Amino acid sequence: MDIALNLLDPKSIIATAGLIGVLAIIFAETGLLIGFFLPGDSLLFVAGIAASGTATAVVGTQLSLPALLIGAPLCAIAGAQLGHWLGAKVGPHLFNKPESRFFKREYVERAEHYFEKFGPAKAVVLARFIPVVRTFLNPVAGVLEMPARRFFLWNVIGGLVWTEGIILLGYSLGDSLAGSIDKYLLPAVALIILISFAPVLIEVARARQEKKKRQRIGV
Repeated sequence: MDIALNLLDPKSIIATAGLIGVLAIIFAETGLLIGFFLPGDSLLFVAGIAASGTATAVVGTQLSLPALLIGAPLCAIAGAQLGHWLGAKVGPHLFNKPESRFFKREYVERAEHYFEKFGPAKAVVLARFIPVVRTFLNPVAGVLEMPARRFFLWNVIGGLVWTEGIILLGYSLGDSLAGSIDKYLLPAVALIILISFAPVLIEVARARQEKKKRQRIGV
């Protein structure tokens, strides 16, 4: 039976495109500005399950854990390096483009906020765990002239921690809940997504509090 590819559904990506699909999505989400909407965290998590003993029952196909643990960080690192290079070369032209259905200036401003708040090194690592920010922070780092060597060092650290950590989490859950993983898959994926967006939600709440505070004191 043919399965239509749904780029927002990790199970569909894995069942339809397998390992190549997972690696392509990870590269695109971290390296191409148009990839910000792709499911990086949840895809890595489900890919980990697809490498476990419950793979066939849950996803319909089996992925190689060693291939995932090698390929995913390489694609995440390569994608981010491409983003940094694009930012350094043509960043201002990219970020000054008119707003469209997919491109919003607020995405860039959010990435710049993390870059300034945490400093370049920490921001590159932390951004890996924040959807949208992990796509736009890499070219922002290039625009702000973060040295290529320094970016590469923290890009490697962030890429390894992000991909390996989430893949192994999914793999461990898949093996430990063999026989009942389907029951817990949707709640687990929802939790991963919620945790991923938590920093963004916190920043939004803080910004609103600051705005209300300024309004009260008449600033």
